[in-house]
Amino acid sequence: MTTPQFHSLTIREIRPETADAISIAFTVPDALRDAYRFTQGQFLTLKTLIEGEEARRSYSICVGVPDYEATGELRVGIKRVPGGKFSNFANDQLKPGQQIDVMTPDGRFFTRLSPEHAKHYVGFAGGSGITPMLALIKTTLASEPNSQFTLVYGNRSVPAIMFAEALEDLKNTYLGRLRLYHVLSDEAQEVELFNGLLDQTKCAAFLDTLIPPSSIDEAFICGPGPMMDAAEAALAAAGVAKEKIHVERFGVPSPQAGAKPVIITDDTPMAELVVVMDGKERRLRQPYEGQSILDTGLAAGLSLPYACKGGVCCTCRAKVLEGEVAMDKNYTLEDYEVEQGFVLTCQARPLTERVVVSYDER
Repeated sequence: MTTPQFHSLTIREIRPETADAISIAFTVPDALRDAYRFTQGQFLTLKTLIEGEEARRSYSICVGVPDYEATGELRVGIKRVPGGKFSNFANDQLKPGQQIDVMTPDGRFFTRLSPEHAKHYVGFAGGSGITPMLALIKTTLASEPNSQFTLVYGNRSVPAIMFAEALEDLKNTYLGRLRLYHVLSDEAQEVELFNGLLDQTKCAAFLDTLIPPSSIDEAFICGPGPMMDAAEAALAAAGVAKEKIHVERFGVPSPQAGAKPVIITDDTPMAELVVVMDGKERRLRQPYEGQSILDTGLAAGLSLPYACKGGVCCTCRAKVLEGEVAMDKNYTLEDYEVEQGFVLTCQARPLTERVVVSYDER
């Protein structure tokens, strides 16, 4: 796994997708074409200055791998979030022709595809959670001619549906192979199953009627937190194996309720931290509490990879070569990765007097 790098890309097009969502296409120079090759379901991290402060935010790629290979199209979807610093800036301020720093693709919301597969993929999406799902659907159905995809997509109303036209086009292109079910919470439909929120009861109802759990080879979930938890729980209760369920969480989880900030002083107990990146070592002092390994490295001026700082995106993944650490949160690393010594440095703090972490072994 290579370390993601930022490059300055030009915004080629900004297209409205709903009243509160846009998609942004970037021009990728020929010299960077290989660097921005992606796997379906991955994301890009955008970086810019907003009111004088650096801001980063990850957004899922919403085009298929075949689109990029054929035309070089690289596009992300951005839905306005109330109070969202970056999403409002993007919707209100970004214009075609401007340049913005874009990290090379990252993420693990995918499964390996093969033309020999004849699988049934199922997606549960809510709101802007459709962005990676769109890339998954486009790439999967184009790459696996004998596979099928079923998507359950929740929104408030028809006007709130992102990429509605693109989804209908895909449904028409892959007749019999793409099944699309819209669930609306604020707009009544004739079939009761398609009304309401995508809670666990609703997801279970789909599994009881239209999507036999035994037919599911891989399931993908992306959307608001409660919706994702509900879909994951419904799939598990229906007997779908954990390793078949893939979850992509957007945003940064809320801080733990009641957590007290730790003030770091000269008397704060410190461990020795050695950071390895690009074959070079940097020795630092690392507090045992109150500051992550990532933040210590950034404060020392190291250009370390990160995006969300919430234990969600996995961009800051590194391997512990010596010592022990604890992670406050982990929403993305698999158990086997943790056993191999991989950690999310944005959530990691030392347990031993000396810790060596390597970003060269990601």
